[in-house]
Amino acid sequence: MVMLMLLRPKGFSLCLRTFSLLFPLALVYPQGNDLDYSKFRHSSQRHASVSCSSCHHRNDNSARPSFPGHKDCTGCHLSQFTTPNVPMCSICHTNVNGNNPPLTAFPDRFKESFNLKFDHAQHMTGAARPKNGCTSCHTATLRRGLALSIPANLAAHGQCYTCHTPNSQASGRDLASCGVCHDQKPYGRTSTDSAAFRLAFSHAQHGARQRLGCADCHSYTAGLPQKRQLSSPRALEHFPTGNNTCATCHNGKRAFGGDLDFRNCRRCHTGQSFRIGN
Repeated sequence: MVMLMLLRPKGFSLCLRTFSLLFPLALVYPQGNDLDYSKFRHSSQRHASVSCSSCHHRNDNSARPSFPGHKDCTGCHLSQFTTPNVPMCSICHTNVNGNNPPLTAFPDRFKESFNLKFDHAQHMTGAARPKNGCTSCHTATLRRGLALSIPANLAAHGQCYTCHTPNSQASGRDLASCGVCHDQKPYGRTSTDSAAFRLAFSHAQHGARQRLGCADCHSYTAGLPQKRQLSSPRALEHFPTGNNTCATCHNGKRAFGGDLDFRNCRRCHTGQSFRIGN
């Protein structure tokens, strides 16, 4: 009788007949040991065919994901678990000695690329709208108050998980799985730069004290690419037709009570290279 020796737990053996009864898919869909099992790739055909929640289990709102357990792997890879000297274990463990090998720390960055699917219009209507609106996600100022932060990388999970809790659903749709927000596609982070920041504009000076909200300057359009969903006043063209500009408020009458002369170009254009033409 052919015997297959499991690497864990120590001293446990399993005959082929019992193995075929317990794990029929592992025999129907064999995976050869000639492949490179020292690396994990989400892009492999077999991995791409299973749902994220098959391996990534969320039990709390921790921003950093955890590695799958052995049971998540042995459903397909039991033959590798039962074959000595296959380097699969080194993907998750810093070493494979002892009965409880230490786990590798979950990485901050990935060699594979995952995009971000986010629709401002979807998150600003109905039950999907956060309690504090835009400031629920854009919580901090950058560049001494010029810009507002944009959630990014693993730290963004902390804000997203306020609503996307482990068991959250909407109309029967899972809202907790990785695939709700991510695909394995190229990712380009939205810039926190703006032409307005080079013209003495500051978000810190355009807020509640000035009786301004985000919607006074920004509007969103559903269905557009992420970087084009929000509109902003044009800082470099003061009087375009049909668009808000800085001059919509800074017209010498409205802005800050009208007691400051915002018709003076040099209030905003402070650079030495600025010249007023004749």
